[in-house]
Amino acid sequence: MNRVGRKDGPVRVLVLCTANQCRSPVGAALLRRRFAADGSSAKVLSAGVFGNGLPVPSTGQSVLAARGIDLTRHRSAPMTQLLVAGADLVVGMERSNIREAVALVPEAWPRAFTFRDLIRRGDLFGPRFPGEPLEGYLETVGTGRRRDALLGSSPDDDVTDPMGRDATVWARVVDDLEWLTSRLVALLALPSGARELRRVGAGGGG
Repeated sequence: MNRVGRKDGPVRVLVLCTANQCRSPVGAALLRRRFAADGSSAKVLSAGVFGNGLPVPSTGQSVLAARGIDLTRHRSAPMTQLLVAGADLVVGMERSNIREAVALVPEAWPRAFTFRDLIRRGDLFGPRFPGEPLEGYLETVGTGRRRDALLGSSPDDDVTDPMGRDATVWARVVDDLEWLTSRLVALLALPSGARELRRVGAGGGG
């Protein structure tokens, strides 16, 4: 499978969480909205380590509706090898999500990060330069990363899971994701069409 074979297609971002009912669909929806407002060409998908056709909880839907986001038609879907291998960037809500993605597609490691780790590294190295390939930028911000950093259960990089929680927690999580997605879009600085980010003929994962 050659994920870079889509020469003129949009950059593909895969957002992961555990069940694809709360954090990843919200993060994906916010990313789509921000990319669109920025004029960037990007396709954003979401999935869960486990996903079985369930909707976003009603509490979350109410909080989101107040912010102009409609996820009433969303149904949770599982992460697959095809989704991970086909993504130019994989972002997870916690380290275990990225650990599972890399276990499924080992070649995805250089382009798979938790949201918080990617933003922290991007803030350190700065935004992508115009014309810089996305692969190269992710390699730069990933400098010094170790795969064993994904081991363990530290919550340091986690976005809170609002499943079963009240509207106050949901609102706080959405606020958190609003900030994370705005920073990500600013750091990636994708051009309209995103053609300059692709290396024609480069090898892909999976």
